Amino acid sequence: MNFAPHVTVATVIERDEKYLLIKEESEGELVFNQPAGHLEADETLIEAALRETYEETGWTVSIEGIVGIALYRSPINGITYHRNTFFASPVQHHPDQPLDEGIKAAVWMTYEEMLDNKQSMRSPLVIKAVAQYREGHRYPLEMIYSE
Repeated sequence: MNFAPHVTVATVIERDEKYLLIKEESEGELVFNQPAGHLEADETLIEAALRETYEETGWTVSIEGIVGIALYRSPINGITYHRNTFFASPVQHHPDQPLDEGIKAAVWMTYEEMLDNKQSMRSPLVIKAVAQYREGHRYPLEMIYSE
């Protein structure tokens, strides 16, 4: 059996008790997600998180740590995702940065607004990541190493 999960990154970014999300088109629906995407060749997980956040939101951020690691099998496409979720602080917004294809907007939402829009989240991992962050699941970047 050939099994190859897709390695992805996501970033929880908080400012003034609001979280930076993207509004994107997926499977013909508009959904909310953390800035997230796939790891590319010759890229570290942190580099991928910084790149995806910038490309999808126009924000540069400072990655501070790890919220958690999750496996998620999408009921839509059957793909298993290995999601590495980081937390970061916003540094600077670049409003002239064109957003990735399919991204309609970058928005700031409170946790309560996210819960009110639960049915519009791309996956259950979106709210779960923020819930874990709020519960203090914040681990040092030193947990990641490579040769």
